Amino acid sequence: MIGVFDSGIGGLTVVKALKRHLPDYDILYFGDTARTPYGTKSPETVIRYAIEDAEILLQKGAQMLVVACNTASSVATGTLKERFDVPILEVISPAVKMAVSDPKRTRVGVIGTRATVNSGVYEDKIKAIRPEMKVYGQPCPLLVPLVEEGWLKKGETRKIVKKYLHPLKLKQIDILILGCTHYPLLKEVIQAKIGKRVNIIDSSEALSDSVMDFLQHNPHVDSGLRKDGTCRFYVSDVTEQFQKIAKTILKTAVTLEHIKL
Repeated sequence: MIGVFDSGIGGLTVVKALKRHLPDYDILYFGDTARTPYGTKSPETVIRYAIEDAEILLQKGAQMLVVACNTASSVATGTLKERFDVPILEVISPAVKMAVSDPKRTRVGVIGTRATVNSGVYEDKIKAIRPEMKVYGQPCPLLVPLVEEGWLKKGETRKIVKKYLHPLKLKQIDILILGCTHYPLLKEVIQAKIGKRVNIIDSSEALSDSVMDFLQHNPHVDSGLRKDGTCRFYVSDVTEQFQKIAKTILKTAVTLEHIKL
């Protein structure tokens, strides 16, 4: 089974992409809804949470891990790979690969949590491949709570998105990485505020493509995965709001199983 974890509901955008491209594969999802958001926490705390999230999925039968949380990916991937002897794919590298693929685009904006942006991980990875590229990070700490609250089309959300994106518009970026898997739920608003000329990279789609590519090149892993087409959803706090937004994302009602931390 493919195990996917996130700080909350945003990782369901990754599940949606995986189910579209790999409909037969069994998926386990864990959303740490009791402790979301991760982006405001210290790196030490995020690493501890990520280890606990991974252990939950492995105990439930996951044979590979997909870190759908950008914050956890930015600070905890190395620790997870040292600690667990299973394939681990994170959300940052696939988005970077897409960002550097177009030689005509050279100015990249990255929006994410404070922890993700402050880590500098996107800039480091992009410049390691294309040193000439300009990378501008913009923390957007209010967007995760707005998505978790379901305020996807509120006027207040549009105003906040516009304010966050204004510095990036001044930099005349031509690529915008959605450095949080919550943000694809605001993609239409973000595109409208940043402008049509800017190419938006959806990290959930990029990660799904990375998972498919990994399985194609690692048949020994692929052959060991169950393919009954089932999905199970675990959360650390069951809320009516999570179920409502999950249905919006996945276009079907889901059964949430509570895990006490």
